Amino acid sequence: MVKNIFSQWKEISRMLSGKHIYLFLDYDGTLSPIADTPDKAILPEDIKDVLIKLSKVKGVKLAIISGRSLDDVKERTGIPGLVYAGNHGLEIEGPRLKFKKPIYARIEGVLDSLKILLKSSLASIKGVLIEDKGLTLSVHYRLVDKREVSAVKDAVDEAVKPYALKNQLRLVLGKEVIEIRPAVDWDKGKIVLWLIARQRFAVSKKDVLPIYVGDDITDESAFKALKDKGITVAVGTPQETAAEYNLEDTAEVSKFLNGVLDIARGGGDNDHGK
Repeated sequence: MVKNIFSQWKEISRMLSGKHIYLFLDYDGTLSPIADTPDKAILPEDIKDVLIKLSKVKGVKLAIISGRSLDDVKERTGIPGLVYAGNHGLEIEGPRLKFKKPIYARIEGVLDSLKILLKSSLASIKGVLIEDKGLTLSVHYRLVDKREVSAVKDAVDEAVKPYALKNQLRLVLGKEVIEIRPAVDWDKGKIVLWLIARQRFAVSKKDVLPIYVGDDITDESAFKALKDKGITVAVGTPQETAAEYNLEDTAEVSKFLNGVLDIARGGGDNDHGK
């Protein structure tokens, strides 16, 4: 059974004390409450404020790992000096860092054609939103009548199948969204391990402790990658997760980030667990 992280706060405080902290954070459902449509997911001011403070603390590194496009997540977060990974890490930017997965030869023109096909095949289903993120597509069905969700999934599966057979695209399920991505061996778990390795090299292999906080199925690869290597936190109350701890909602995420800030500033054990 996953444990609420505040119930273990003294242990967490000891783990973080004196460490170089690398904090990985999902955006939607973690920093920003889940919204009906992606454009309405706004970063709360209290969370933005604590992120800014954390970004200025020596010995703390911040990365936002999102399924959104790189430009979108950078604009919505709006904090300079952070590492931003968009499209599940297919594009990454940060201080002295600019990376894009070389996938264009594989998907050139494919996503445009697929988007046209999906718009046609899903036109009769009310509430479907097709989000074009440049390197990926997302089909959101949060606003679709529950009786028609299976029809959405079947239509997407049918449309993507020819490209999947050619090893061009693959489907990944999220929270009321279907992600259509290039068929490359790259996920949030591999991203965080790659970024941690870079950071350890940058700080002369000091004791880097990763913390990953996320709420979606797509975050599970990171939870698994960091098993016994750091602190993993699922937001919400998932029935099954590889995360060791959980936080109930974005309000608790804000409280947690403030607790990490206190420890990173040298505050040590405090009342965040009460």
